[in-house]
Amino acid sequence: MIRLGLCCIFREEPIAFRRTTAAALNGLSKRARLERLADLCRHNALSLADALAYCSRAGIGDFRINSQLLPLYTHPSFGYRLANLPGGAEIERLLAGCGSFARKHRLRTTFHPDQFVLLSSPSRKITDRSVEELAYQAGLADLVGADVINIHGGGAYGEPAVALDRLRRRIQQLPDTIRRRLSLENDDRVFTPADLLPVCRDTGVPLVYDVHHHRVLPDGLSVEEATRAALSTWPREPLFHVSSPIYGWNGKEPNRHHDLIGMRDIPAGWLSLRRNITVEVEAKAKEVAVLRLKRAMERRGVGTR
Repeated sequence: MIRLGLCCIFREEPIAFRRTTAAALNGLSKRARLERLADLCRHNALSLADALAYCSRAGIGDFRINSQLLPLYTHPSFGYRLANLPGGAEIERLLAGCGSFARKHRLRTTFHPDQFVLLSSPSRKITDRSVEELAYQAGLADLVGADVINIHGGGAYGEPAVALDRLRRRIQQLPDTIRRRLSLENDDRVFTPADLLPVCRDTGVPLVYDVHHHRVLPDGLSVEEATRAALSTWPREPLFHVSSPIYGWNGKEPNRHHDLIGMRDIPAGWLSLRRNITVEVEAKAKEVAVLRLKRAMERRGVGTR
């Protein structure tokens, strides 16, 4: 059985999440700023409830939650806690209700922090900010029941082996609230599955295998070998990513995502696994792409949820 995942936003459904910027808040009084943030957080909590209800109706078993569900939560000047916001307790209840709904309807939720979360950086300031962001998402994951906070390996900074060792050590230093949800994903520019698998084995952090990234940045492992190795790192339901190149594999910029997913881009071995997996669909057409892929899989006799 393959649990298909919808990532963050919608193409056609009237469900939207709202954001803001520090510049937009800069001229407001503290009271007006907190009221504005409270309004955004309340709206986003209600939108998350709508998103999960849609996924349940549509038979989509996983939803990746946008990292900015609580906008600017860790901003150095405008950061806040829900308890600081007008109606903060109500917002917290709404988010906890999303978690209850997800559990009742057997929906999985995940997070994928923004690119500035870098545990391999030589900068202590960047590392501290990254850990703060991960702590925020771990706290939010407690409320909504998310079991994965997925990050890339980060930069190599001219010394990939040194950077990977930093990544390993910093993962080992993380509090359990973060570490038990953390996963690492191979990317299309720096670290491949072969690079990250030793870190995953040493730290107990599973590998989110992105097959598109691996095809763009190969490492000597076949797709089948990387799939088996990634599966071995997961003590719970594994999480993979899939996408198709917008201009085809022989076109320009093969790393860029297409609106939809081509069935030929789904590894054949994924369709016949004797283990439930989650596959998050990274396609620009969002729920349209997920539902088309779901129908294509079911026509081939592959069970989805």
